[in-house]
Amino acid sequence: MNIDKKSQKYDRQLRLWQVSGQEALENSRVCLINGTATGCEILKDLVLPGIGSFTVVDGKEVDGADAGISFFLDGDRIGTNRAQAVTELLQELNEDVRGDYLAEDPISLIENRIDYFLQFTIVIAVGVPEKPLLKLSEALWDAKIPLFIVRTTGFVGYFRIMFPEHTVVETHPESIIDLRLDIPFPALEQYAKTFDFDSMDNMDHGHIPYVVILLKYLDQWKKDHDGKLPSTSAEKKQFKQLIESGRRNIDEENFNEALANAWRVFTPTKVTSQVQEIFNDSACESITANSSNFWIITRAIRDFVMNEGQGLLPLAGTVPDMKADTSTYVTLQTIYRQKAKTDIATVRSNVDKILSSIGRTSDFINDDEIVSFCKHAAFIQVIRYRSLKEEYISDPKKSDIDRWLQDPQDNIVHYILIRAIDKFYEAHNRYPDAATFFFEGDTEEVNEEAKSEFELLKTYVNILLSDWQITNPPDHLDDYIHEICRAGGSELPNMASLLGGLVSQEVIKLVTRQYIPINNTSIFDGIKSTSSTYIL
Repeated sequence: MNIDKKSQKYDRQLRLWQVSGQEALENSRVCLINGTATGCEILKDLVLPGIGSFTVVDGKEVDGADAGISFFLDGDRIGTNRAQAVTELLQELNEDVRGDYLAEDPISLIENRIDYFLQFTIVIAVGVPEKPLLKLSEALWDAKIPLFIVRTTGFVGYFRIMFPEHTVVETHPESIIDLRLDIPFPALEQYAKTFDFDSMDNMDHGHIPYVVILLKYLDQWKKDHDGKLPSTSAEKKQFKQLIESGRRNIDEENFNEALANAWRVFTPTKVTSQVQEIFNDSACESITANSSNFWIITRAIRDFVMNEGQGLLPLAGTVPDMKADTSTYVTLQTIYRQKAKTDIATVRSNVDKILSSIGRTSDFINDDEIVSFCKHAAFIQVIRYRSLKEEYISDPKKSDIDRWLQDPQDNIVHYILIRAIDKFYEAHNRYPDAATFFFEGDTEEVNEEAKSEFELLKTYVNILLSDWQITNPPDHLDDYIHEICRAGGSELPNMASLLGGLVSQEVIKLVTRQYIPINNTSIFDGIKSTSSTYIL
């Protein structure tokens, strides 16, 4: 597509994740297992922003229930393959996206040809039972391909992200401004000293950048306080009074800005504990030929901090807007940018040395990636998800689940029931469905049949609780078991739409490697309109 046309078409989202994010989307290959209403809503919200391609794997034929709840199916499609039907309609949303389908039972495909799924960037599994899901998750885990597990039943929505390691550089914090006022670098310190406040006329005095104002009075404060920064509440108040004493009239906006930003002087510039933890990670310590670009650059920045940076990260080089004349502001901006360029050049040199040590050439990592990393170094993130095998078999969060379950408002109860209906399905090849009896059973038998369905599901709930050594299940649990039986594994259009938005948003975060995705499970209760996230 022509660049200008693409900019016009994707204008709003380009403002969110820029060209690099859009390119990552357009290179992605998404697999959807089961073209349910929820699955279609997820793909819709990925096709519209322009993923590269998608494939729907589904061997089911469209029935009346599908046509009734999915906006992408109608009565004319009943009896046709669901994967083909939804693919044809989803493709109409965006001509830039390639769509394909495989009219095959996904469970059979997982059992017999699991390598098929290894060609994709991300796999989204909707409504896949526990046993094949575990097998799929292990294969994708080993291949380092993200898996999204999605379930909706009645007014409950659930999704889970599974991926060994996800690293993010562009986390998009509210601000990346780093002015180094408490530890000014030489060029900035020298520039601030060129301002003679007393000899300025009122016009020039009213246009001194607040950065210079803060540096001037901080220098004065340090001379009177043995080189120390204001630390106590009383000292901070005195420092602000010192700034106020230099104001010539009440209308000087630059002094208002200085007072509003005085906290930048009080806040020590240092490597945060979160970033330091990443520096101390074994992946940063031991760089090999298999290390990702993220860890190679992280190690280069760690080396910078320990040597040339003197304990500080590379300067971001971003200067906020402030009251100043054009010439002064541009000069200040240039000073910060020049310092940032110098730091980037040092990190680039460090990167080249590391690449050489592992047998790679310097062009393996381009300059733009290093520039972006240095700019956002204070906010990088590493998320290591737990595998499904850990969650289900080797290391379930027993004590946490027990603690959460005791709160009648906590949504963890839905997780327990989703796990229980999977056990139910494995034993009976169907989901619990008390609602069916209201339509198919005799009136006299309705209550008895519904009660039987409740007791059967409760058996599997109790098995789970026993496995987790939860011996005191709360009374409110029965109410939720009744509700899940009444829902009968059904999908609702509004819940499908909501989950479509939530899941697609997290998929985009992983694909673009921008913003911070959840870790690792999200549950939405549509009756209470509450959502919760858990590390399970």
